Amino acid sequence: MKQIFALFALTIVTAIPSLAQAQFLAPQDSGSGPIDRIVAVVEDEVILQSELNDAVAAIQQQYASQPGQLPPIDVLRRQVLDRLVLMKLQLQRADDQGIRVSDADVDQAVQAVAAQNKMAPEQLRAAVEQSGMSYAAYRQQLHDQLVVQKLHENVVRSSVSVTESEINNLLNSPTYKAGEVHLAHIQVSIPGGASASDIQSAQSKAEQALAAVKGGMPFKAAAIRFSDAQDALDGGDLGWRRVDEVPPAFVDTISSLKPGETSGILHGPTGFHILQLVDQRAQAKQMVTEFHARQILIRPSELLSQTQAQQKAQDLYSRIVNKHEDFAKLAKDNSNDDTTANAGGDMNWFQQGDWGAMIGQKLADMKDNEVSQPFQSEAGWHILQRLGTRNSDMTTEIAHNQARQAIGNRKADQAYDDFLRDLRSSSYVKILVPELDEPAAGNSKAAS
Repeated sequence: MKQIFALFALTIVTAIPSLAQAQFLAPQDSGSGPIDRIVAVVEDEVILQSELNDAVAAIQQQYASQPGQLPPIDVLRRQVLDRLVLMKLQLQRADDQGIRVSDADVDQAVQAVAAQNKMAPEQLRAAVEQSGMSYAAYRQQLHDQLVVQKLHENVVRSSVSVTESEINNLLNSPTYKAGEVHLAHIQVSIPGGASASDIQSAQSKAEQALAAVKGGMPFKAAAIRFSDAQDALDGGDLGWRRVDEVPPAFVDTISSLKPGETSGILHGPTGFHILQLVDQRAQAKQMVTEFHARQILIRPSELLSQTQAQQKAQDLYSRIVNKHEDFAKLAKDNSNDDTTANAGGDMNWFQQGDWGAMIGQKLADMKDNEVSQPFQSEAGWHILQRLGTRNSDMTTEIAHNQARQAIGNRKADQAYDDFLRDLRSSSYVKILVPELDEPAAGNSKAAS
């Protein structure tokens, strides 16, 4: 079956990507039979041979049409085991912090995956099961990724702040005006407390990677084979980002590259890096569609059941459409939305997502002066009237928000990278299979 899609896929994914990136891949039969040995101890938990086999098989399945891009099987198994270890450590830390994810949270994630792929949740379930993965295992993967996302939010929230002066400095900087770049990278990490020999070994590996790229190996294949970064098995693709989101130490190097070119080896605090400028583009003017609308909200309460609220909304809709009663007066007399009722339901001008995705999409599908049928949201039953639309130049406002987000993202990435390095180095990890025990990036304190 053709590979599908998912919001969260392999349990080996440990970074926090945007919620729509990872592929869904079914684990393969591990073939371990009745004996399932322990390959690693992670604090007071274990990783089984079957878990490792399944995760490796999933990666092999992902690259079935491009097997040459994968590293040798022994290297791949070490990479995958390292990520399984890091995922387990994150889940343990999340449990220590009391982070919980409910079945309802997982249900919402399932619905998001299904909607993104233009299918109903039932169709997604059928696709999952057809691929060979149990639906329960799929939901567990979603659950674990949501837990890690909450852990990431906790770590970042407590350590990252952005000031107005930082935003203004960024907006006035040449790097912000330089547009956007699509980057890929290879990272050869240096573990905390590394010896001179460790550093030399990492540098040699980086030199091998650069030589391979210069020798004609596609950068993506080199990243898969040599990189220690969490996105290595995605070919080191960092996606599009503004130049100001790039670590300052790399900006000058990127500025000297043309699309398709690769940098030399860069020595940073966490290891050695090789960058590729995949593409670049100038900043565009940010034109945004805005709506002017009115609404009536009927909110269920102890005195008004859900059915009664729906009926009241339907009656008001009929009075507006069939009896041509004034929408504004009915809103003022009946709406339960405290922010708009006194203004006759007037929501003023706003961008599509400002009042939530559901209201924004309803208005986008309507014509000016059209009145919507009553529809339900978490807030209650709504009736909308679209009064007008306009395209507004929001470049300045959006630039300010993007600058805040760029600074926050950069700080958040660094904060979580530091957190993961500290977590790994301070945790008990014992690799029980000698061929899997080659030192990996950021390897934990060892146990004999």
